[in-house]
Amino acid sequence: MIDITPKQETAILIGLINQLQNEKKSQEYLDELEFLALTAGAVVKKKFYQQLEIPNPTTFIGSGKLSEIDTYIKMEEIDLIIFDDELSAVQLRNIEKRLEIKVLDRTNLILDIFAGRAKTAHAKTQVELAQYQYMLPRLTGMWTHLGRQRGGIGMRGPGESQIETDRRIILDKISRLKKQLLKIDKQKNIQRNNRGKLVRVALVGYTNVGKSTLMNLLAKSKIFAENKLFATLDTTVRKVVVGNLPFLLSDTVGFIRKLPHTLIESFKSTLDEVREADLLLHIIDCSHPEFEEQLNTVNQTLNEINAADKPIIYIFNKIDNFSYVEKEEGDLSPKEKENYSLEELENSWMGKKNTPSIFISAKRKTNIEELKELLYTKIRKIHITRFPYNDFLYPDEPIIKDKE
Repeated sequence: MIDITPKQETAILIGLINQLQNEKKSQEYLDELEFLALTAGAVVKKKFYQQLEIPNPTTFIGSGKLSEIDTYIKMEEIDLIIFDDELSAVQLRNIEKRLEIKVLDRTNLILDIFAGRAKTAHAKTQVELAQYQYMLPRLTGMWTHLGRQRGGIGMRGPGESQIETDRRIILDKISRLKKQLLKIDKQKNIQRNNRGKLVRVALVGYTNVGKSTLMNLLAKSKIFAENKLFATLDTTVRKVVVGNLPFLLSDTVGFIRKLPHTLIESFKSTLDEVREADLLLHIIDCSHPEFEEQLNTVNQTLNEINAADKPIIYIFNKIDNFSYVEKEEGDLSPKEKENYSLEELENSWMGKKNTPSIFISAKRKTNIEELKELLYTKIRKIHITRFPYNDFLYPDEPIIKDKE
């Protein structure tokens, strides 16, 4: 029997080391890029680092590093190269011409993952718009690159057999897609208005921190969740009752470092659920070594969409995966992040009065009842302002815990 399973593509990753990102930071970025590549379906064979203060304007990396990479890809028969930063049309064209191999950058890879994950007409339209907006300034460098129809990662285009080389046609497509999104936005807005005065709560957070898992737990639903980046693209809204208090809970697309601006623009309508929420639940993977940077990335994105002033609860998830390195006795050097225990971390964050915090494991259902208590307290305050004559609904005693 003939095996028709498509061959898994092999890839190498390339990142820079400079004043803005030292070697450790560059390694962290390439680790995340490897996870993105894995999500897209590639196997990473090697990571290359180039120490360079600013990217080479014509080839991004130096000629010596380019030769080293050329030797490696020919020897190992590599299928594609992925750069951790966005490439210009000139850089893309020159690198591909020099190495004779498919070249992607971080933005293109993320767009490809989104193209594969988009299921609804709304998500597909948003991704298609972002793809065309990414392609537009790269017309001269990309049409020969995409016109070979080689398929595979990064080649999931907006759904046509050939990419037009005419700039006017691309602009017409962008205009048409924007009109489609406006129409969808109006429909979504009507749906939101029809939900009445119920309190709205939105889950936000970095990609793959467990938002969908927590959503399934609180809403008793079966939203798709897996250990890959961007498992959720479409916003899902469910009615949830904690104790005797109903509210609407929405799960949104995850954020990521260096998120393409075209995606933020295209997904603004999806993020309307965040902008119109009364309360944000910011989910954080406390087991991740760089969770504070991820937290800051989400806060920056919230600021970009004018949602940074919302009431917020920090929910530190995955305490079941948390680990730390205990310092040796007599070591007087300052503590690093990896030297803090979970208890010390809890005391540090929960002691910050300006943002309520709680530590949980959605997977193990650890501290979920405590989370519900906190949710009840916060939502009740908002609910009373909207339904002031329903005081009988709000007893002062603690909420009744859900039965297993």
